[in-house]
Amino acid sequence: MNKLRKLTLVALVFGFAGLAGADTLDMDGTRAKSNIGPASGVTQESVEATFGAPIAKNAAVGDPPISSWEYEGFIV
Repeated sequence: MNKLRKLTLVALVFGFAGLAGADTLDMDGTRAKSNIGPASGVTQESVEATFGAPIAKNAAVGDPPISSWEYEGFIV
């Protein structure tokens, strides 16, 4: 019975040590789904009419070419 107690104690110590060393996921720079920006699929004209001119317009890159507009708080 004494051996069982020792094994249980060792298992508990290592179990708690594993919890203490857990990592934290850093989510800075990501945006959760919210109502801040426009809905998917709206036209550029609609975005500009609703939110005004963007802070910056980035040229299209990649294949297919995808451009982006930067606004305060979100990117389209």
